[in-house]
Amino acid sequence: MQPVNLHSFRKKASLHKKHFTKFLSKVEKTKPKGLDALAQQIDTEVWQEVDCLSCANCCKRMTPTFTTKDIRRIASHLKMRPKEFKEKWLQYDKKDGEWTNKSQPCQFLDLTTNMCSIYEVRPADCAGFPHLAKKKFVEYVHVHQQNITYCPATYKMVEKMMEKLEL
Repeated sequence: MQPVNLHSFRKKASLHKKHFTKFLSKVEKTKPKGLDALAQQIDTEVWQEVDCLSCANCCKRMTPTFTTKDIRRIASHLKMRPKEFKEKWLQYDKKDGEWTNKSQPCQFLDLTTNMCSIYEVRPADCAGFPHLAKKKFVEYVHVHQQNITYCPATYKMVEKMMEKLEL
């Protein structure tokens, strides 16, 4: 497993984003047979090649959505009240009706180790990221299209899918 070179990744992702996004749109429209099984297979392959701890780009450049359950669990872990936790760390997006981090990188990311200081109680959104092997792959195409430029694992998944599907 090679460490992720973020500079190189960002350059490559920017260069191929349009092509990858177009491919994913075709996948969404045509819904190839066996797509979910293929996504599961590729998911396994991708995690043998991508080391999240050498990257942490998701924690550096994105924010999870915090559910009410996440907020209660994390606040309790930090020995805070949910209200205090929200005031200190989160902002509410009225348009989307979601709680997200006030700033980036994530306040819980240790930038020297790329490790999460609340890993055991992290938001569900973080625990599932980058959502490569969801049961209904086509329902997450929009998520993968967004994540191509943020997540080397998503990029690698789309790259492998392009090699294996004739569209």
